[in-house]
Amino acid sequence: MKIKQLPAIFEPARPVLQKIEAAGYEAYFVGGCVRDTILHDEIHDIDIATSAYPSEIKAIFNHTVDTGIEHGTVMILDHGTGYETTTFRTESGYQDFRRPDKVTFVRSLNEDLQRRDFTINALALREDGEVIDLFNGLADLQKHLIRAVGDPNERFHEDALRMMRAVRFASKLDFVIDAPTLKGIKENAPLLAKIAVERIRVELEKLFLGQNPVAGLKDFIATGLYQYCPGLANTKDQLAILLVLNQWHLENEAQVWAVLSLQLQLDQSEVVKFLKKWKTANDLIAQVKKIIPAVDAIHQRNLTPSIMFRTGDSALHDANQVAKLYGWAIEDSELQKAYQRLPIKSAKDLAIDGKMLITKAGIKPGPVMGKIIQQLTLLVLNGEVANDATTLLSKAQELVKEG
Repeated sequence: MKIKQLPAIFEPARPVLQKIEAAGYEAYFVGGCVRDTILHDEIHDIDIATSAYPSEIKAIFNHTVDTGIEHGTVMILDHGTGYETTTFRTESGYQDFRRPDKVTFVRSLNEDLQRRDFTINALALREDGEVIDLFNGLADLQKHLIRAVGDPNERFHEDALRMMRAVRFASKLDFVIDAPTLKGIKENAPLLAKIAVERIRVELEKLFLGQNPVAGLKDFIATGLYQYCPGLANTKDQLAILLVLNQWHLENEAQVWAVLSLQLQLDQSEVVKFLKKWKTANDLIAQVKKIIPAVDAIHQRNLTPSIMFRTGDSALHDANQVAKLYGWAIEDSELQKAYQRLPIKSAKDLAIDGKMLITKAGIKPGPVMGKIIQQLTLLVLNGEVANDATTLLSKAQELVKEG
């Protein structure tokens, strides 16, 4: 197969491959960029593999950086752009089920490609557009099939994260995992416990954000991979409910974790514990904590000004996207109109602050002042008091007298 017109992202890198070839070595674009070119999907970055050893690459190019030279990776700097180029290699001795104990540089493209995870990722592309397919990856792309290169058990023992990559690709590409590969995942699922949670998290998030999450989730559940993920052991029934939902519009990681938290029926403190197990960032935890009560309010048709104020514009949008999955959503335009009608949208918008309450209303700092500000905020949000400094100071003094 020959691709007549390569995507623009390849053009600046073609002279790099040509220069390596002119020196007597082989050089190819490899991996996901080749797959996505054939599928006409968006390409985010390109990978280059070569028969030239790192020392030989450094001899060909004047400007290089040793980004991972022990694994054969050298970055070639060309006209201000860096291209990571990796020598063909074989790997052995995966004691941690993730990284090889030994890397051996080789001259054979075949040996290099046969260590890769799936046939659709074991394609190589010459700079002139010719596709090199040594493991029937093109046929599997046509069949929409995810199939391990060689023995699935060997591939998953080399890198147990590949099992999560398989179910993620099922969602991202809307492909089917072939029977022997699926069987290999089921048999080796316990190995996932050996993998760093951060790496599993990235794959799970991508699964939920794929074009057919149900396809990936079905295999994630059926193979038992979920049992070896933080907080998901023995949650098959809760997760299985997601398989009957078909309004998938999730856009970001916060929405993903809000869905999972809702499915597991976690309260606010449990949400924090759950997300910390997954080692998510604190700002994501804070966003999820805002989203979940808002989703419940949308479901109950009780989205009050106070709830919208506490949630904020961004989390409110996220909550509605999650609500769409369950068929509870409000029209986006109506939700935005309701939010824009709020007289204040943050604490800074309130016409008075603590300093004014001290100097002009004689209220001392402390818990009482905090409660007064909360009450004034609620009164303004509900339209019971105008957001005017004089009016609010007068109302604050009334509240003090009322105790």
